[in-house]
Amino acid sequence: MSAISDHSSTSLGGFVAVYRRIIKLPERIPFSLIQLAARVAVSHVFWQSAQSKLASWPVTLQLFANEYNLPFIDPSIAAPLATAAELTGSVLLFLGLLSRLGALMLLGVVSVIQIFVFPENWAEHLLWASLLLLVLTRGAGVFSLDHVAERSFSASRK
Repeated sequence: MSAISDHSSTSLGGFVAVYRRIIKLPERIPFSLIQLAARVAVSHVFWQSAQSKLASWPVTLQLFANEYNLPFIDPSIAAPLATAAELTGSVLLFLGLLSRLGALMLLGVVSVIQIFVFPENWAEHLLWASLLLLVLTRGAGVFSLDHVAERSFSASRK
C-alpha cells in the first residue's frame, strides 16, 4: 500500500511542478513588449478617431455643437482642440517620444469623453485609461525614442 501512495504522491508533485512552470511562463515576457503593445493599441484608437473627425469636419463640428454638450468651451474651439490632442497624443505614444506627455494628453481626452460625452461607455474608457496610466507611470519602454534619448543624454554626461 505504501508503494502506491508514494507513486501517486510523486506523480502529483511532478504535475504541480509542471503546472507552476507553465503558469510562470508569461513572466518571461519582457515588460518593454507590454509597454510597446499598450502604446500601439491606444495610439491606434485615438489616431483613428482623429482621422474620422478630419474626414468629415462639418459633421464633427455639428456633433460638438449638438451632441457632445461640453460645458465651458465653445464647440468651434473644442473640436479642433480634441482633434489636435488625439493626433498629437497618438503620434507621441506610437513613437514613444515624450510618451508620458502624450499619455497625459490622451488621459485628458478620455476623461472628458467619460464625464461629458459617453459616460455609459465606462468599461471601454477604463481600458484606454489603464493603458495610458501604464505608459504615464512606467514610461514607454526600451522600444521607444524616449529610451534612445535617455541613453544619449546619459552617454553625453559621462
